[in-house]
Amino acid sequence: MNPSKQRFFIALVPPPDIQQQITEIKQYFAEHYNSSSALKSPPHITLQPPFEWPAAEVPKLEESLKAFAANRLPILVTLSGFAAFDPHVIYVDVVKSPELLEMQQDLMSYLEANLGIVDRLSQTRPFVPHMTVGFRDLTKENFQAAWLEFAGRELHFEFTAAALTLLLHDGSRWNISQQFPLNVEPVTNLNQS
Repeated sequence: MNPSKQRFFIALVPPPDIQQQITEIKQYFAEHYNSSSALKSPPHITLQPPFEWPAAEVPKLEESLKAFAANRLPILVTLSGFAAFDPHVIYVDVVKSPELLEMQQDLMSYLEANLGIVDRLSQTRPFVPHMTVGFRDLTKENFQAAWLEFAGRELHFEFTAAALTLLLHDGSRWNISQQFPLNVEPVTNLNQS
């Protein structure tokens, strides 16, 4: 790891009450299925996968994200049930709304055009929005046992994603570095006579 570079990724992070409940599911995976890697980041939906960025140029990155977010409206995000990337990852499923897919696509295009940040792998496969609860450290046996338990489990949350979140890796875990509010339309004055 180059000391002059830092690792970031960009995500949508749910409000604290939903974070708390998703984190409890992650803790359950750690305790019952020996999978604790998902606890190394707050619950999130990745929009731009991890990338390295020069530490000296973080203000440029932040300014770009601020400008991007200022031109986007908040979006409604729906979490519904569980799904899996067989054979290692179990996640809370995120409804693929047109707004969410569009935001992810626009963000990746914007980062490539303005900052040269490109994730080649993401360009070759469709975006699957998800919130990981059981991570790659799940063994095949534990994955199968956990999937039996979670495949049919009910879960439903809705929240309005009102900010883009930049997360920074500190060497052992991901922490929220900064949030960039999405543009909330000004309320028009209804008192005009």
